[in-house]
Amino acid sequence: MTNPTVPITELTRDLVALDSRSSVSNLAVADRLEAELRGFEIERLDYQDAAGIAKRVIVAHRGASGGIAFSGHMDTVPDTGWQDDPWSARVDVDGTLHGLGSTDMKGPVAAALVAARGLPATLPVTLLLTTDEETTKQGARIIVQQSELARSVRPNGILVVEPTRMRPVRGHRSHIAFDCVSLGVQAHSSTGQGRNANWALIPFLAEMKTVHQTLLTDRSWHDGAYDPPFSDFNLVIDNHGTAVNVTVPVATARIKFRYSAKIDPAPIRAAVHDAAARHGVTVTEATEGSPPELAPDHRFVAQCAEASAQPATTAPFGTDASILQAIAPCVVMGPGDIAVAHKPGEVVHIDQLAAAVPVFQALAARLSG
Repeated sequence: MTNPTVPITELTRDLVALDSRSSVSNLAVADRLEAELRGFEIERLDYQDAAGIAKRVIVAHRGASGGIAFSGHMDTVPDTGWQDDPWSARVDVDGTLHGLGSTDMKGPVAAALVAARGLPATLPVTLLLTTDEETTKQGARIIVQQSELARSVRPNGILVVEPTRMRPVRGHRSHIAFDCVSLGVQAHSSTGQGRNANWALIPFLAEMKTVHQTLLTDRSWHDGAYDPPFSDFNLVIDNHGTAVNVTVPVATARIKFRYSAKIDPAPIRAAVHDAAARHGVTVTEATEGSPPELAPDHRFVAQCAEASAQPATTAPFGTDASILQAIAPCVVMGPGDIAVAHKPGEVVHIDQLAAAVPVFQALAARLSG
């Protein structure tokens, strides 16, 4: 097999050098990836996100139907906290590549593409290249809803190549995002003319703290297959820049509830909405999709464990698998370490990307049988 180090390095550098934060267009990244897919049937699915930004997802296929599909996303998180150039794509002499999205997940996407391109023509292979994974999962939704190519080739399994240090993840949590809004009347706080939206929000939040404590301490809400076993119920409070001498006109509590397939989210959803109704708080919610989870003895899980020589596990974070499972069974497994993602100084090691290529190709051979 040809050494994949050089093409992976070049492609990863090119991808990292292109700004594709979820808040901007990913078209340049999509074009760069498509340039590497000569000989593949290409389906481009264009859309505009909620802010009117042009986005594109790509479905690419070669060979007969079935086989493996590799999936990865083109967008990145914001560059918050970076002190050096987030898009430098600098490579050290030891093969460490620096830059925003290098691990999550432009490096793994490059490894999957190089692996797919190097497969024998007799092996079917599909690429599902999404965007907006870091925000709404809209790219994956577009593929599920609109892709004729994905529907026609019917892959046997989807490998989402998020960075797991090449350990197969057979299941992960998904989330419900609650936006809980209290309204007041803005005025100079000294006049007594205003109404502070926080005062209505506080008793609502007291009930949410009880929900949080229940999830933490009540073992009936725990799932021992996950670490940590309790569901995440994270709160962020936003007064939208109101100064301290102004009565707050709008107070927003954003709560992200992550849960695994074993956990029924209906009682938590009801608790949020019921408390909001009692305290005059308006709630809207967005769902990520159902938590994907395959049994430990599922054939695809076993094939991934064999190819990687690592036992399957679960993860607390979410991926496009929550959406793409509507097409085929999903396992999450890719090079790189999620621990360096979503923070300044993100790096990926080229040797880890290159080492993933033969594993991906061995798995493609298993799924074509």
